[in-house]
Amino acid sequence: MHTITNWLNGLSGPLIYAVVGALVFCEDALFFGFVLPGETAAILGGVLAGQGKVSLWWLTAVVVLAAVLGDSTGYALARHFGDRILTTRTLRRRQERTDRAREMIRERGAWAVFLARFVAFLRALMPALAGLSGMPYRRFLLFNALGGLSWGVSCTVLGYFAGAAFTRIESKVGVIAVAAVAAVVLVALAVWGLRRRRGEARRESERNAENEREAENEEGKRNEEGKREAEGEQGERDEERAEPEDPGDPR
Repeated sequence: MHTITNWLNGLSGPLIYAVVGALVFCEDALFFGFVLPGETAAILGGVLAGQGKVSLWWLTAVVVLAAVLGDSTGYALARHFGDRILTTRTLRRRQERTDRAREMIRERGAWAVFLARFVAFLRALMPALAGLSGMPYRRFLLFNALGGLSWGVSCTVLGYFAGAAFTRIESKVGVIAVAAVAAVVLVALAVWGLRRRRGEARRESERNAENEREAENEEGKRNEEGKREAEGEQGERDEERAEPEDPGDPR
């Protein structure tokens, strides 16, 4: 992404609009989103707008228009080619996710078109599935436009504020780096201390458990010895009672 950002940053304003719009359009029209999601392009365009390279308003308009036109193109291609569009190697490798997307459009109808706009895989596939499902174009266009508008605005504005924030803190990178290193050190020390205390507690618990086992073994041995002694005494008394009387006894 850093390489793409640098490349876009080296372009002039009109070319930035064109490249970002083309990436957003191709994501939905040609399944290009499996390689580079249009969301990434929209956010990067917003970052450049935050740095003053392009206008946020014009960029947002380009992104929204490209999203709506790209979805409409994907819808039209699916209506023209039918199920053959799902036999491409790219989609065959994603058969399980494609089946889940078809189930989603069966359950939610046109709302699936709106919701899919916010998930990369579904954003690239849903227009084609809507066309294959026989959804009327007017209904598709309504939810497609709503999704494209909300998605396009949110992505470009998110990138814009991220780019503006980066510009403001760029001169303070050194201070931020030192603070980050200090934070990492403090966290590492805290984790080390916590693990040490847990280790000591675990060892203490193991020692207590071992002492308890030894005490139980000793108690068991004493009980066993006492039981054997009691059995021996009982046996002696039984033998004494079982001895016959002496026949020479005058009684």
